[in-house]
Amino acid sequence: MINIPEIFGCNVFNDDVMRAMLPKDVYDKFHDAVTKEQSLDRSIANPVAAAMKDWAISKGATHFTHWFQPMTGITAEKHDSFMSPEGKDKVIMEFSGKELIKGESDASSFPSGGLRSTFEARGYTAWDPTSPAFVKDGTLCIPTIFCSYSGEVLDMKSPLLRSMEALNTQALRILKLFGVTDAGRVVPTVGPEQEYFLVDEDMFDARPDLVFCGRTLFGAKPPKGQELEDHYFGVIKPRVAAFMKDLDLELWKLGIYAKTEHNEAAPAQHELAPIYTTVNIASDHNQLTMEMMKKVARRHNMVCLLHEKPFEGVNGSGKHNNWSLTTDSGINLLNPGKTPYENAQFLLFFAAVIEAVDNYQDLLRASVASAGNDHRLGAHEAPPAIISMFVGDELDAILTAIETGEIYSGVEKQRMEIGVHTLPTFSKDTTDRNRTSPFAFTGNKFEFRSLGASMNISAANIVLNTIVAESLRHFADELDGAEDFTSALNNLLQKTIKDHRRVIFNGNGYSDEWVKEAEARGLHNIPSSVDAMACYTTPESVEMFSRHGVFSETELISRRDIYCENYSKVIRIEALTMIDMVKRSVIPAVSKYAKDLATSAASLMDLCPTLDCTMQCSLVTEVSSLSAEMYNKLTALETIIEKECHNMTAFEEAQHYRNNVFMAMQDLRTTVDKLESMVSSELWPFPTYGELLFSV
Repeated sequence: MINIPEIFGCNVFNDDVMRAMLPKDVYDKFHDAVTKEQSLDRSIANPVAAAMKDWAISKGATHFTHWFQPMTGITAEKHDSFMSPEGKDKVIMEFSGKELIKGESDASSFPSGGLRSTFEARGYTAWDPTSPAFVKDGTLCIPTIFCSYSGEVLDMKSPLLRSMEALNTQALRILKLFGVTDAGRVVPTVGPEQEYFLVDEDMFDARPDLVFCGRTLFGAKPPKGQELEDHYFGVIKPRVAAFMKDLDLELWKLGIYAKTEHNEAAPAQHELAPIYTTVNIASDHNQLTMEMMKKVARRHNMVCLLHEKPFEGVNGSGKHNNWSLTTDSGINLLNPGKTPYENAQFLLFFAAVIEAVDNYQDLLRASVASAGNDHRLGAHEAPPAIISMFVGDELDAILTAIETGEIYSGVEKQRMEIGVHTLPTFSKDTTDRNRTSPFAFTGNKFEFRSLGASMNISAANIVLNTIVAESLRHFADELDGAEDFTSALNNLLQKTIKDHRRVIFNGNGYSDEWVKEAEARGLHNIPSSVDAMACYTTPESVEMFSRHGVFSETELISRRDIYCENYSKVIRIEALTMIDMVKRSVIPAVSKYAKDLATSAASLMDLCPTLDCTMQCSLVTEVSSLSAEMYNKLTALETIIEKECHNMTAFEEAQHYRNNVFMAMQDLRTTVDKLESMVSSELWPFPTYGELLFSV
């Protein structure tokens, strides 16, 4: 039997381990520095490093690494052993405070958006003591930030920590105005729900598009997809259940709060949801979760797909970012309480989020921009590219009362009567869930639903933390020193709701009517990630990020260019893979099928000239016609992808790949998918959608 409390966090150098292994004075200094966000006393680095090394070795570790998150979307690590020479032919195991605090990595080979040249190679990693070290695969992993030699950030963690600090500063200003004295810190908390697909390993290996791109570039629709809605929350198949059990165990050992797991809407699709924690740690945990999903799946002869749209015709995969604000005294600032209309503190923080989302819709859209996410945003499976908020009936009524100055009469809770005497009655919530909303209030948190499954959640949370900090700054500036705080607060709430109510929409975000209404309201609709990426460097964005010390203008330009470069590279790899698959596999299979049909028709007519071979002849004609069409589209794609882009900016190149290369790929796919539905299954060179989706 698994003893979860006993194994949970057993591979983490957590607070309990430090308390047991460190001298009391060292532990107290370290604990104070972390909890109070103070500078770390360098005098404690050596004893902490020694204890960390001894603990890691007891867990079977032989190496250590500074574990960081560059702009590649995945994590990076360089391993060094604890071994140091001592005399002749002898070694000892050492780990110094200097090695713990700072490391060096070649920065030139990581994305920098032009910040670093190839010959400017030096980069630094620096320990983040707010995120605990852990042992993974025999290596002590030390979470760190990553920056260039000249100090520009080259990672996801550094700006995330900066945004947390900005949010804390402004939130404490607001709490001080309300007379709250027991809060020393305010932290954003996040619980990221992770969607993913599982496919058979052998079938994955037989699909070059899955191997190189993480998604299928071709695939005819199978007879059955998700039409019957029989997979969602359905019985978990034994092979998948074994994977989930194994995955939970690995995650629990790393102190990751894996809580809920179930089948998702599409065949072969599943979801894992953790309990929320501080956004910095939640980000680290989510990166580890994605890594472990891939590793554990291979143990079970499966492959975990984290692409946002691995298969056409069924739902893609997202990542729901459940975000809230909590004080170090344990108070959730977004908890409305039993009487939200009378909870002025909650209403002010709630209004700050409304203002932030409305003012910076474009940045929120940019924070979830990627080549993969373009396949799902706006489809009937994910929120639209229009950023709006869902607040529910009760809060909407409260906002209306504040806006109009009327007295709030309340929303009466209804009793649910199921009609079966043995079942209990219960109160109906005053709000429903809205799965079509990109940004929905769900009780005591906001669920940002637009993130793609493969994304590092830091990008979205950096933006979310900073834009809310900006609204809180504006609120604090206006309320600070007011002669009549209550009157000033009421006026501020009323004005904020009037100015920003347009972003609140409780209806169907998938409808065509909403697109028209959103345009009339003045909301932004940015379907293309390429266009969204440009939003990082608008004057308003630069000013806001710079004011809070999250990004400099140079860093923002580099981020935009990195995202654009990545977009172009992804589409180029997909296009080249598509060309290779058609030339080396599809054309030979289709030619063989056409030849077999023609040979069959000729043989039949030789045997009996009076036989009707219309079917064979018609099929040969249709296959030949589609083959010629496929070849012409293949040639067109090759011509487009060979276009020189040397004189283009990163943004212009991304536009070229979106508007030209991607569209040519879509044209080619349409024809190839028609041929797949005609060619003999014995000749078709790749596992089909039916096999991939229903084989596990």
